[in-house]
Amino acid sequence: MADDMSIENYLAQGGVLTNPSNVPPRYRGELMKLMASFVDSSLAGAAGFADIINEGPGIKERIAAARIVLEKTDNADKVLSIMGEFGADTARYATHHPWTARLARDADIGTTRTEQDMRLAVFNYPLAGWSDAVVMNLLMGRAVTVQLTELCRVSYQPLAEAFRAIQPVERHHAELAEEGVAKLLETEESTTLQASVDYWMPRVAASFGAAESTKAEMLAAMGLRHESNATLKARWSAETGACLEKLGLSAA
Repeated sequence: MADDMSIENYLAQGGVLTNPSNVPPRYRGELMKLMASFVDSSLAGAAGFADIINEGPGIKERIAAARIVLEKTDNADKVLSIMGEFGADTARYATHHPWTARLARDADIGTTRTEQDMRLAVFNYPLAGWSDAVVMNLLMGRAVTVQLTELCRVSYQPLAEAFRAIQPVERHHAELAEEGVAKLLETEESTTLQASVDYWMPRVAASFGAAESTKAEMLAAMGLRHESNATLKARWSAETGACLEKLGLSAA
């Protein structure tokens, strides 16, 4: 960065930051929100899936589910360690929030976050058995894969590097879920799985946030966003729709 250039201009021109010491206060606040949302969603998602492991129909399915729980928790730890560099109490953070807490199945909170943590709204809904969990993991896994293409470009370099390490892990989770749904269709009525698709599709869609974000311009200037919520959601919708059609299910 040139000596006569402000950090704001540096970021607006595509610059990156590398340590907490040169991060402006407003940038720090938005960066911490971004990290907290990822960590909280990963820990809440892992906690919810952990409760379903022993409902797996076979040993291989249970091993795969246990591995997903482990890896999602590890992904959360990668980002939480960066939050620790900004002063977060990482030891307390991991145990303070009720990660297994869920709302009623028929609750409808849209994109609202609860007061207890920063998890995406979708992780406040309970899983209804093994097949429902596999369907949710497919839809949300694809959403996370799309969202990570954006997160890998954030202007805080250590975080971008962490997300690049996380990306192939989360992509594999989505692939495992697709395989799991295909296997379930061999023994279960498609109507059961379609009901889960119908339940989770709008809730996962809401995880992309409002189509018009009041913060979009500010976050773009900071290098914390590059593509709009609407663009990312449309990409997920098209890719997921094609995947479901291949499986004989419908996104509509």
